[in-house]
This record gives sequence, structure tokens and C-alpha cells, in this order.
Amino acid sequence: MYTFLGLAFVLLEIVAVIFAVRAVRSARTPQGAVAWVVFLVSAPYLAVPAYLFLGHSRVNTYIVARRESEEIVNSLQKFGKAHAAVGDDDAVGYPGFETIAEVPVVSGNNIELLIDGQQSFDAIFVALDAAQDYVLIQSYIINDDDLGRAMQARLIACAKRGVTVRLLYDAVGCVKLPKAYLDSLSEAGVQVLNAHALRGPKTRFQINFRNHRKTIVVDGTIGFTGGLNVGDEYMGLDPKFGDWRDTHCRLTGPVVSQLQLVFAEDWHWATDERLLEELNWEAGRAEENMDALVMATGPADAQETGSLYFCAAISAARERLWIASPYFVPENDIMTNLKVAAMRGVDVRIIVPEVIDHTIPWLAAFAYFDELLDAGVQIWRYDSGFMHQKVLLVDEAIASVGTTNMDNRSCRLNFEATAMFFDKRAARDLAAMLEDDFTRCVRLEKHLKDQPFKVRNGAPVARLFAPLL
Repeated sequence: MYTFLGLAFVLLEIVAVIFAVRAVRSARTPQGAVAWVVFLVSAPYLAVPAYLFLGHSRVNTYIVARRESEEIVNSLQKFGKAHAAVGDDDAVGYPGFETIAEVPVVSGNNIELLIDGQQSFDAIFVALDAAQDYVLIQSYIINDDDLGRAMQARLIACAKRGVTVRLLYDAVGCVKLPKAYLDSLSEAGVQVLNAHALRGPKTRFQINFRNHRKTIVVDGTIGFTGGLNVGDEYMGLDPKFGDWRDTHCRLTGPVVSQLQLVFAEDWHWATDERLLEELNWEAGRAEENMDALVMATGPADAQETGSLYFCAAISAARERLWIASPYFVPENDIMTNLKVAAMRGVDVRIIVPEVIDHTIPWLAAFAYFDELLDAGVQIWRYDSGFMHQKVLLVDEAIASVGTTNMDNRSCRLNFEATAMFFDKRAARDLAAMLEDDFTRCVRLEKHLKDQPFKVRNGAPVARLFAPLL
């Protein structure tokens, strides 16, 4: 018995060392590599299973149509010229964002902010009811509750009247979704797929590389993205969270084609099926004629696109940088850029939730606040229910609405998508929305040493898990 246990422990140590070497070679940051090495060597019985679930940081086999197909690359170049941006008057640096996103800034777009669940799903259901050709829908979380069943009923109605419906879901986000819900959709003719059906995580326990995007495209002419998943809590109906504060957006114009391309890539990843010839790529032009692009980021990218998105936006700010993120566990580069922006006189404000959703990232955020406060960054805590929106405002130049949180998971481990608009009108609308949010916030004044015992002692410990959050 003892011999067997001793042999098992030796084998576990060998596996731990192999994983440690792999972590050193593949981790995206030195901090992450060190954390894994120490954990694996000191506590292999805990760390080896954890590494199997959490230790991978890249998807080397992710097939992205625009990178592999010369046809798509050429089409994107023509697309950019046909819908050339009307200008970069605020000098925010279009080329930088275009390089990160691998798509051009295009003109002829409009964005309608959808504030909270009622506005968002009213607009989504109107679009679904009017669909004539196809619907592409992707959500991280879908619940079998009143809202989930209302969505299910509309997708089934679309399919029954001859509209092609394709649905991608994430196995972790939809862990509570019963198979019967998906079966009902399939039986009605909806094409339903796990976003990782062929590649990537094969079980609900592999929690890295989740597809966190929330995308709806109707007939190639209307698009939706933002922070809202499909569930009653997003309508403010969960008493634990109270009023749920979130932001989605309705898109029209050529930028919808970019959102559609992201879905087509994800569908190809899940099925090996190319949708490019089956979809409408003539989205039309909106009268508002705003410049925009879709910033799709994820662990398949050669560069740190999630972090680069935030750093480029922060660097572009001259007067104002307002960010709302429910999970605030920023990496070092983002922290440095935030502090430098405040030090050069930019009005930097971060809105985070006061209500606790997930305890560890909520606590970890406090470990970053002192540095930011000392640099002049304002931290505002939203306490009128839970705040889940992911939005960013730069001066009167950039308005971003999407799925990307300011944490390591969004920047490095999940697939995300954000609609970026480079337009004064969009920025003013977003500013007005955030100004209203500030009236429901309390500004953080206390440093960590003055916080309650739980926060004062829990924050430094929670921060140790930052590479995984």
C-alpha cells in the first residue's frame, strides 16, 4: 500500500515538473509562469488538476478565416476602401486599432445604446420577429427561465417560417441549461452547436478559452452585442442582485459585416463549415455615417490583443477616460497606462460594482485601487444593484460597448468582441449614460488599510489568483 502511494506521489511530482516546464514556456506573463511553477512544485496534488483546467493560455489551432484566406484578406481591403473612414479628427490613431483588430475602420455606421435588459431584449425581439433570411446568435449564458424561453420561442418561430437560425453556446456558461431546451430548438430546425464542438475545451470543466461573446446578427443588416446574456437576472429579476445595470447596443452599417465575420470564424472553429458564401455582406449604410470597427480579441491571436485594446484606448485619451467593468483585475501594462493617463491630467474614472457577484475578483480589485488612487484615478462603486456593463469612453472621440472586462480572463483567456465607434455623437451619448450612472455610485475614498477586515486581508490573497481571474 505504502509502495503504491509512494509511486503515485513520484509520478505526480514528475507530471508537476513537466507542467511547470510547460508553464514557463507558454505562460503569457512572467508572473503567471512563476505562480504556476510555485503552485505545481509545492502542492502538486492540487496544482496538477488545476493546471489541466486552467493552465492553458493559447489556442494554437484556432482557425481564423481572415488570416488563412487570401480571398478574405483581399475582400477586407476592398471593403475598407469602399467604406473608407470619414476621418480621424481627434487623432486617436486609427491604424493602431486597425492593426489590433485586423479589420479596417469603416464609415456609414450607427450605434443605438440599449440600456439594461428591457430596452435590449425589446430591440432584439423586434429584430428577430422581422428576420427574413437568417439569424446568427451567440451567447455565453442561456438560462431556461422566462427570458430564455421567450428567446427560444422566437428562434423556433424564425425557423418555422423558413429563416435559417444558427446558435452557438458555451458549455461552461450554459452549464445549467438542460439538454431538453437545446433539443427543442434542434427539433424545430435551429442549428445548435457548442462553440467548441470540434476544438478547444471538450468539457465543462475546462474553463479557459471560453467564448464570452454575445452576438446577434439578423439578415446581415442588424447586429447586437454588449454585456447581456440570456437570463432573468439580466432583466433585474434576481433578488440577490437587484436592479441589473448593463449595456447592449444595436448596430447598423458596414460594421455589422465585421461582427458577422467574427461569428463566421467561430462557426468555422466549431464545425469546419464555411459560411462566407451563404451570408449577406451588403449591410447598407446608416445616415449617421459614423466610423467604427469590431474589436474581436482572444487567446488565438498572435499578440495580446485584449490588453493592447485597453492600452491603445487609454493612450488615446487627452481629457477624459471613463471605463465601466464589473471585474477589475488589470494586468501591469494596463495599470501603468491608467496611472500615466491620470498623471498627465486625464479625467480617469473607473466604475466597478459594490454588489458582489464573484467574491474573489471582487476582493482582488481592492488590491489595485491604492495605486490608482495615489495616481489620481477616481474609483466609483455602483451600489444600485449589480453593474455588469463593459463600456469605455475616450474624450469625445471613442465609444466602446462590448463583452470585454478589464481582467486577465477577458484579455487573455476568453474570446471577446467589442464595438468601437469613433464619433462625437456616439461618445456624447455614452457620456450621458455614464453621467447618469455616476449618480448611482459612491466614490471610493478609503485606502486598503482603512477597509473592513474581510477586504483588508482578503484582497492581497485574492490578488494572488490574478493570472486566473
